Amino acid sequence: MYCSGCGLALAPGQGFCPQCGRPAAPPVPPVPGLQFELESYAGKVKVLGILWVVWAALSLALGVVGLTVLRAFMFGHFGPFMNGPWGRGPMPFEMFGPALLHFAWVILAIRTGLALVAGWGLMERTQWGRVVAIVAAIFNLVKFPFGTALGVWTLVVLLGYRNSTLFDQLTWTPQSGPSR
Repeated sequence: MYCSGCGLALAPGQGFCPQCGRPAAPPVPPVPGLQFELESYAGKVKVLGILWVVWAALSLALGVVGLTVLRAFMFGHFGPFMNGPWGRGPMPFEMFGPALLHFAWVILAIRTGLALVAGWGLMERTQWGRVVAIVAAIFNLVKFPFGTALGVWTLVVLLGYRNSTLFDQLTWTPQSGPSR
């Protein structure tokens, strides 16, 4: 602790500055309930990180199935189903079909990677993880209903002065075993 008048280093428990005579500032008492609030907030951030990882896995699985079915439909691999009233063999996607499918695969990979990185960063409680999760939340607002719900909840938990301050105060000490 230092004197607020002259800047001299004061010993702990010293009531007055020996150089200028100014009284030392009393120690700041801890905020009541802050530890409980930090633990509660840490639990919310951990659950949010887990949900982002689950969302990434679900998004990847459904995206792979959807794009595989789309590719089969576009290139006439449904056999007898393509001979109905709409089917006249493979659809004429020779020009843009492969490019659109590649673009969809890239978007799926980016969206899944962003969600995985957001979940991992939140579980590790890093500042970059918070930023990535906010960006991923904004992108997922259009994925109604589950992506919208996850995006809104992420923005509520991570944005705002109070939540930003709580996130900054989370200290991460390495823990071992099942107590984590």
